[in-house]
Amino acid sequence: MATTARTPATTPPAKGSPMSSTRKTALVAGVFYLITFISIPTLALYRPVKNHADWILGSGAGTAVLVGGFLEVIVALAGIGTAVTLYPVVKRQNEGVALGFVAARVLEASMIFIGAVSLLSLVTLRQDLGGAAGADAASLVTTGASHVATYNWTFLLGQSLMPGINALLLGSLMYRSRLVPRLIPVIGLIGAPLLITAVFATLFGVIEQGSSLAAAAALPVAAWELSLGVWLVVKGFRPSPITAGAVAAATPAAHQDVAV
Repeated sequence: MATTARTPATTPPAKGSPMSSTRKTALVAGVFYLITFISIPTLALYRPVKNHADWILGSGAGTAVLVGGFLEVIVALAGIGTAVTLYPVVKRQNEGVALGFVAARVLEASMIFIGAVSLLSLVTLRQDLGGAAGADAASLVTTGASHVATYNWTFLLGQSLMPGINALLLGSLMYRSRLVPRLIPVIGLIGAPLLITAVFATLFGVIEQGSSLAAAAALPVAAWELSLGVWLVVKGFRPSPITAGAVAAATPAAHQDVAV
């Protein structure tokens, strides 16, 4: 009898059977994590406005910056989606840390929005000027430089520091709960201190933002998020007391629905 009771927890559902609630949660969270990587093209899309101080004096719609801003908005919302989706599951391991992960994701998204708005506002100024700056050219170039500086700082804190903090928070939850193979959160737990150290080194001028050393420090955290997203989409959560508890908590509600 004991063996029969354990079988459903380890046997995959039959083909065509409805997806369990925990499998849906893992799938949605994994998709959100993969969506966060669509902002990679912004490195190229923003290059003209970041590398040319007089970009604001030019003419044109600034389509590349508009596309980059749109991608970053999606990334910010997807980041919040990862935390909100995973919270009901990982809070069973440690509710305080899980709540901290949600708060950190919201803060990260807020800084991404601020950075995107700082560059999108330059598009508006460029369109309004239409290439006719006149005597105010120098002040407009200074304005453009200040907006770019705002973006650079929000990128450093929002898209470099916060992912490191998120890796520490969620990585510890995933490692202790064994919801995914422990190698995956280990990558994040190793990469997080490296990335955070690189951020502070950039903050105090030890290394240059966007340098090869800064990029190398970000790779382990990027690998952690990508591997987590792929695993959740393809495999879902591994059987654990947390997933068993989630199923048990959902069972009474299902019985009530059937009774009604």
